[in-house]
Amino acid sequence: MRLGIDLEENARIARAMRRPRFCRTVLGDAEYRLLERRGFPVGSVAASWCAKEALGKALGTGVRGFSLREVELLRAENGAPYLQLSGRAAEIAAGVRFSVSVTHTRAYTSVIVIGEAE
Repeated sequence: MRLGIDLEENARIARAMRRPRFCRTVLGDAEYRLLERRGFPVGSVAASWCAKEALGKALGTGVRGFSLREVELLRAENGAPYLQLSGRAAEIAAGVRFSVSVTHTRAYTSVIVIGEAE
């Protein structure tokens, strides 16, 4: 079992979002569409950022060896968050099942990722 956690200041993500390409650079296609429909709320974009960081920590690789766009924080029909991996991220994480939990306030967002061997 592996654990990864990340905490981010929402103001930092809001500043990064001022750059027109930020969301396109770090969000996968499905993740981008989901957040675009919702108007790119800063807390949700921060949650996506944190999920990528937390996954890298759970894998023990950091955010190296895969593209940030290959790790997407999506929502099930009931609203529960889940990770969808593709490309190198999926290869690195083969054989590991992940659980993810997201929480945020006006100022901070945090994500915990737990990975366990299948």
